[in-house]
Amino acid sequence: MNPTLWFHHLTCTCNRRGALGLMAKLGAATAAAASSAASATGRGSGGGDDDGDGAARSVGRRPASTPALNDIPFDYANPANLADWAPGPYGPNDERGAFNEVTPDTTARALRTAHRQRGRGVKTYNLGELMFNGFPAFVTTPARGFEQRATVTGFTPPPEFTAGGGYITSLNGLGTNKLSIMEERYPSLPGAPAGLTNQIGTQLDNLNHIGAGDFFYNGVRGPDMARSWGTTRLGAQNMGPVCTRGVLLDVLAVKLARNDTAALGQPAANGRPVLLDNYRITVEDLQEAMEWGGIRQLLPGDSIMIRTGWNQLLYSRTPAEFTRWGAAVGLPGIYLREARWLAQFRPAAVSSDTWALEVLGRPDLSGTTAFAVHQELIMRHGIRIGESLVLDGLSADQVHECAYVVTPQYAQGATAGNTPPAALAQP
Repeated sequence: MNPTLWFHHLTCTCNRRGALGLMAKLGAATAAAASSAASATGRGSGGGDDDGDGAARSVGRRPASTPALNDIPFDYANPANLADWAPGPYGPNDERGAFNEVTPDTTARALRTAHRQRGRGVKTYNLGELMFNGFPAFVTTPARGFEQRATVTGFTPPPEFTAGGGYITSLNGLGTNKLSIMEERYPSLPGAPAGLTNQIGTQLDNLNHIGAGDFFYNGVRGPDMARSWGTTRLGAQNMGPVCTRGVLLDVLAVKLARNDTAALGQPAANGRPVLLDNYRITVEDLQEAMEWGGIRQLLPGDSIMIRTGWNQLLYSRTPAEFTRWGAAVGLPGIYLREARWLAQFRPAAVSSDTWALEVLGRPDLSGTTAFAVHQELIMRHGIRIGESLVLDGLSADQVHECAYVVTPQYAQGATAGNTPPAALAQP
């Protein structure tokens, strides 16, 4: 019997915890076979079609140079190594990276994934964090921040409105019809040139966000593109809109089902479970999460989303939880071996519910390097990184495949877009 079909049969006749226990041995064998097939083909099984309509495709491009699946950082800053990764797989003038994998066929397949069964409704999930004043962020200079202020025209607001920093444009309405207006503004933070940033909350890192020395994606040089308002190349205006297949790899659910206490950390203040502060999500964990969700293969153009539960730290809004969120003690996530394993399938984006995707607080892995996974995915492969996604709704409804939709800010030269994506699926 097909292992995946058997797995679906198990999940229909018993709970997922029991099914996972029964599947443990088979899952290990299947994962090993998948890994072996991926190594043999150089790109994994992602070239096939996931919904059984036989519409397998391949993008006309040379294969990307994929490093061995290890944790050794690549020396991007050495110009002698430039030919190994630039120009990228989509040509020397490309500015879209792996978003090139999202074709009309990819989008059509994603929409079929969202609506597999006629007569059943489709649910829309908001994958974005609720932004609020004082939203915590990775510490930088100038500081990142989110401080929203409101403006009023046409009526008298309550006293706390102006006391809290709101702006009254005019107490009188406009025109004979007394038009009232409310808008929002993003003022500068104290001591900083600007407070507004797309690099906060739910976001999609762009290809001009991460480099190594002068070098960025596709060999573009930082000094050649940097301007006071952004960049002349690789800007957010090249991104999207995008609709593609979303794949949830629910690592947290698997660890809870297995009662893997070594992988589980101190719960958030609201009592919800999270992975250990500096837990390294391995290739094997990702393969097991695929088995858990019945995902047969990863496809070019997929939006891969990894759940750790870490977003629960935001909800108590306490200094202790915010400090933990800021990775003072670490952060669960993937490292280079996992990034390289995922990159061979050519996903459009790899995201998680943490603010960095990659594991932090592990000097035994990273040594003196900084954000090596960001360099690996964004710079080498043109794969964007999503951060701070809210994946709890998908997990609760056991949705592991969906249509992922995002329309990043159409902002020239921006280094990220923080418009929340959405997922469409039948729970």
